[in-house]
Formats: sequence, structure tokens, C-alpha cells
Amino acid sequence: MDIHASGQPALDAEADHLLIFATKDDDMLEGGALRQLNDALDGGLAPLAASGELSGAVNETVVVHSFGKTTAPRVVIVGLGPAERMGLDEIRHAAATGGRKARSLASGTLAVSVDGEECGLSAEEIAGAIAEGLDMGLYRFDRHQAPKQTPNVLERVTLHSDSVDAVEAGIAAGRSLAGAANFARDLANEPSNLLTPTELASRAEAWAGQHDVEIEVMDEAAAAELGMGSFLGVAKGSHQPARFLILRHRGGADEPGLGYCGKGITFDTGGISIKPAANMEAMKQDMSGAAAVVASMGAIADLKLPINVTALAPCTENMPGGNAIKPGDLLTAMNGATIEVINTDAEGRLVLADALSYANHLGLSPLIDVATLTGAAAVALGDVATAVMANDDDLAAEVIAAGKVAGEKFWQLPMFDEYDEQLRSQVADVKNTGGRLAGAITAAKFLQRFAGETPWAHLDMAGTDDAAKTRGTQVKGASGVPVRSLVRFAEARAAAGAS
Repeated sequence: MDIHASGQPALDAEADHLLIFATKDDDMLEGGALRQLNDALDGGLAPLAASGELSGAVNETVVVHSFGKTTAPRVVIVGLGPAERMGLDEIRHAAATGGRKARSLASGTLAVSVDGEECGLSAEEIAGAIAEGLDMGLYRFDRHQAPKQTPNVLERVTLHSDSVDAVEAGIAAGRSLAGAANFARDLANEPSNLLTPTELASRAEAWAGQHDVEIEVMDEAAAAELGMGSFLGVAKGSHQPARFLILRHRGGADEPGLGYCGKGITFDTGGISIKPAANMEAMKQDMSGAAAVVASMGAIADLKLPINVTALAPCTENMPGGNAIKPGDLLTAMNGATIEVINTDAEGRLVLADALSYANHLGLSPLIDVATLTGAAAVALGDVATAVMANDDDLAAEVIAAGKVAGEKFWQLPMFDEYDEQLRSQVADVKNTGGRLAGAITAAKFLQRFAGETPWAHLDMAGTDDAAKTRGTQVKGASGVPVRSLVRFAEARAAAGAS
């Protein structure tokens, strides 16, 4: 899909569909493109507004046929809610909803009116949100399906505004963010027999090449030389060789820079502590953390952020093979800590233990790890918010703030010292599980030992990695969370460093 800017009035655009946004206000027909449309239709929108059929409520969608009174034969009007509460995320969701509605009606072209500067948002910001919303909302993962009929597509989208240069800049930024999120979705949606650790590494290499990102793929022998016994312990049960991905963006001064670590379990059976069969197919997405950190690097590079960022992704399957680790086994991580394996289904923290240790070895700071780590996080926060736990409250606040800019929700959980008691082992430095109570927190407390004194935040996305239904920018399936927040975090850090 091509998206570009135009200085032509939206109502004059040669397009199959026209998309206009409406705010929920008593005078909604008094300004902008909606007033122009109402005038073109000889006041035809007024009865819809009077009846409440057109109110501007959030994601309300109204289709109006122009019967030749505008160049586009049909107009899709999507509500943003009250003007005083309108923000970029409302625009993203409305663009996604409107784009899907237009596509469902017919293939072709779409013209979008860029309004809203009066609400304190710039044309660049609005255009970026629209492009981001369109790319995310129109996402499909249907590459393995034989279509019953040719699916509708929007081949070309034009964003109409007097500020063409600003809109073009916004489009580029918005598409970089959405493109990264959609790449993470592609990886997470892919069946695990097609996305082995080796294949994930191959796709990461292609992605890095497209975005001018440095990449190194470490094999098992190299990981063993570094002493990554915790990561390799998980890999022992699988016939698929493990891979440890290292991606680097060099945009700042000569310093190690920021470190992102992502859990890359390409399929999680639970190992010897095998999971119940019901819904196990969803475990192909247990590499969503790795997908997120790898994908974020593409957008960080596209935006040419003046900061150094390194992404680490330990990738393996967790299988119950004859050589698999067993409950009661002992592993030694790269930092020398010994781990008693209580439950082999608590494997994500084992691979991240070595990723965090390696990040410290590289001198990266601060550290953010991303993982579909615990069902407990999903129980606590559902599919609305990603859990944040940190050894630095200021860092956690930065992550939450980046999420607000990106349109992704986070909620901080406590990290009280008392939770450490649940991880005490009689035979090792630490156990890999702390029991049923506070499962998300004790998993984070385990990881904290490997982050050490480095400022560190842990994002448990077990509840937010997958969308159960399509709504706004989310399309049923892998969500792409928290790619855009990782990019916005790096952007904010870069801006702070430049100020």
C-alpha cells in the first residue's frame, strides 16, 4: 500500500473512498472537512447528527454515499470522541477502523482529510498517527491460506493537508513504527515448524539488512564458550539448534548504550514439565519478546535516532526430548550463578538470565527485557496492560511514559525484598520458580539477580502479545506489543541525551 501526501482538498480527491474524522461535539458540523462535506451534500449530514446516527463517538463508523456531489462516491466518517480528550491514539484507532471499513466495501484508493491542528496536535503528528493506524489496522496474516475470493485491498492512500512537507514526514515516521510492529506480528503469527530458531535468525538478518542494522548470530558453540549454561540448558531438549541474536544500531557516541533483551522460545511445550494440550498451539508466540526487540531495531534505525542500542534475543525451542533438562537439575548461568530447575516450563527466565548477563558483559545500560513470561501477569492485568517490574522506579516511569506516546498500556507491579524468599534454594544460588503466589513478580525477582546493579526493567507481555479480536489498531492474532514503546523509549532517551 502506497501512502503519500497531497495539498489538494480532500473532497476534490480522485479516490474510491474518502475518510473523515468527527469529534463528539454539538458543533461537529461547523468546521473542517465535515463542514465541507455537509455543504457539498446540501446539509445532508444534519439529519444524521440530529438523530444521533452521526455523533462522533469513539470508533463510531458511518458510511455516506455522495451520489456524485463529491469526487469520491462514498465517505467513511469515524468518530474520535470529545475534542478535549482527543489524542494521537484516538486518531490511530479511528484510522485503522476507517481503513478497514473502506477496504471491506471495495478495493481501490482512499483519501484521508488531515484535520485537528486546532486540538493542539501538529499536522506531522496527526499524519504519523493516521499512517501508523492504517498500516496496523489493515494488517493481514493470510499467507498460508488459499483465498476463497480475491481479498479487497487499498492500493493507494493520500493524506490531504496544506502542510504537505510535515505530512510526508509524519507518514514516514508512522510507517516505520507500524512496519516494525507488523514485522513482529509476522514472526509471532508464523507456525513454529516454519519459524525455527534458525529461520528466525535468517529473517532477523534480512530485516537488519533492509534497515542498516548490524547483526551477529551466535551458535551453540559460541554460547558455550561464553558459559551460557542456562540458555543452553533449555535448548538441550530440542533437535533444532539454538541461536543467540545480537543486533546493533550505532547512532550515538562511542559508548555501549541501551540494551534490549527478548525471550525467543519459538515453541514452548513446557519441556519435561509439559503443558496441558488445550491451547498449546498458542505457544508458537512464545518468541514474541524476541520478535519485539528485533523489530524495534528496524524502526530505531529508520528514524536515525542518535543513540546506541543493542538487542539480544536468545532463541530456542523448549521440548521434552531425551536430553532435556529435568526438575531438580542444576544449571550455571554466564555470570556464574547456579540455578535449581524446579519447573522446566519456567524456561523463559532461564534464557533471559544469560541474555541479561551478556548485556552486563557488554556494558549496556539501562536494560529492558521483554517476554511472554508468566500466566500470572495475564491473570493480573488481562489483555489490556503489560506488566512492568524494575529495580529503578524512574526507569519504570520512563517505560510507562513511552507507552503513552506509543499508545501501549503498562502497569507497574511491586518488587519488595520479601518476594526473594520464595526463590531460595537448598542446593543452588536460586530456584527458577517461586511457587503460585505472585508468580509474575517472583519471575521478575529471578531476573533481577542477573540484571545486577544495572538499571533494569522487565516487561511481562504474556497477556498483551495476542489480540483476541480485531479492534482499532489491533487485528486478531499477534499484537506487535511492545515494539512501538521500545522505539519511543529509545527516542526519548536520545532526545534527553541531546538536550
